[in-house]
Amino acid sequence: MDERLNSYSDKMEKTLEHLSGDYMSIRAGRANPHVLDKIKVDYYGTPTPLQSVGNVTVPEPRLIQIAPWEKTMIKEIEKAILASDVGITPSNDGAVIRLVFPELTEERRKELAKDVKKKAEDAKVAVRNIRRDGNDAFKKLSKTDDVSEDEIKDLEDGLQKLTDQYISKIDKLCEDKSSEIMTV
Repeated sequence: MDERLNSYSDKMEKTLEHLSGDYMSIRAGRANPHVLDKIKVDYYGTPTPLQSVGNVTVPEPRLIQIAPWEKTMIKEIEKAILASDVGITPSNDGAVIRLVFPELTEERRKELAKDVKKKAEDAKVAVRNIRRDGNDAFKKLSKTDDVSEDEIKDLEDGLQKLTDQYISKIDKLCEDKSSEIMTV
């Protein structure tokens, strides 16, 4: 691959990784500790990731258990979970916090599937924008450097192939996540 295409490939890969991370935070009826990734707990005045203040485990398919390193953090962790968009009310027994994931309704599954498709569309738009930026840069190359029209055409074709590859990867990710959500 031409080194001029590498930077665009890297940008497209980052878009795919971002989408993958977004999909991990969508709960699909099963307890997934990644839904807590974006939650920050006030740890003595410092916003700290939840995983840094306690042990997060999944003892059962519909339960996440959080055992804080310090018992005094239970209230802060509960407050952070309630303030987040997880949509689950935590319960605690003084030692650990439990998050019980209810069974998703058919309506909620459809909503989540729509959300998954929207995120995939946004990622595709980002990939296409990267392609557009690349094509613009290649056109400028033809005016400034002594690069032939054939080389420019080859670069544009290579960028189009990259775009097609990443669009199909995004489609696959979207399809997998949608089927995971719709599975009862």
